[in-house]
Amino acid sequence: MLRHLVPAGIRAPFAKYSHAVEVEAGARLLFCSGQLGIGLDDAIPATTEEQAIMCFEAIGRCLAEAGMGFANIVRINAYVTAREHMAPYMAVRDRYATVPAPASTLMIVGGFTRPEFKVEVEIVAAA
Repeated sequence: MLRHLVPAGIRAPFAKYSHAVEVEAGARLLFCSGQLGIGLDDAIPATTEEQAIMCFEAIGRCLAEAGMGFANIVRINAYVTAREHMAPYMAVRDRYATVPAPASTLMIVGGFTRPEFKVEVEIVAAA
């Protein structure tokens, strides 16, 4: 159902991601809004790693609600507020990303709705 592509003639991925993922016709698609590292009690952890874990745990719950899992992720879009947040985010992403890995983009942004947030993650999945 998912075909992960790393075409010849393109530099190998820098990290755990595929250059492209093809979804077969007829698949169900799930678009997950950007998830932030915030708890049910509105607590926001101090570290990028803790926030990223919360993001992926929330994504896992969205996937489960749709009868899917992390292997169904086609694409990850992630945003961090500074270069120093990239490595901790990527370490967490690599714990949740399956093999073969989904397509992925990581961007540094100016900020989110609250200054405490360091990372936001959204996904597209297919089943």
